[in-house]
Amino acid sequence: MKNLVRIFLLLIIVGAAVSIHSSCSDENDCSLAGRPMMYCTFKTIDKSLDPTKVLNDTLDSLTIKALETDSIILNNEKKVHKIMLPLRYTSDSTVFILQYNPVDNPDDVDTLYIVQQNTPYFQSMECGYMMKQNIISAKFGNRANSSEKIDSIYLRNKEANSNEIENLQIFFKYRDRTPDTAD
Repeated sequence: MKNLVRIFLLLIIVGAAVSIHSSCSDENDCSLAGRPMMYCTFKTIDKSLDPTKVLNDTLDSLTIKALETDSIILNNEKKVHKIMLPLRYTSDSTVFILQYNPVDNPDDVDTLYIVQQNTPYFQSMECGYMMKQNIISAKFGNRANSSEKIDSIYLRNKEANSNEIENLQIFFKYRDRTPDTAD
């Protein structure tokens, strides 16, 4: 009977210690890893085979810069098929410059224009205010001599997130090579 009482008291003490420890732990992710991003995937359509079949696409090389900043978001990344892009907190629009071969052909560029709605909200005492971002529209622009031209954009999900939920499908003009597997 004494052992039963001791085990019961031990369980109560351990349970109380675990609950106190877990209630004091920081569950909020205030770091940049918790920041909502715009998730984009690259797609293409081979209209000569099946104009309704969407294929995953991969770019050989990609550098992404944010306009009006000195930020390089992606620096000459190889074999890119999806990207995560941060949207600006201080403006209701974000412009990205996509360079496909910045070393050999610096004019091989497309521009991605994003208009977003920024809504601040109170996260916690530790994190302070965070920003909820909803994508209102997405457009693109091509340079005349760009070889990797964006053909179209499809907005799938408007809310920027940290869960890797796809926001944009960026369709590139079909290039005569074998893209990744079908969607």
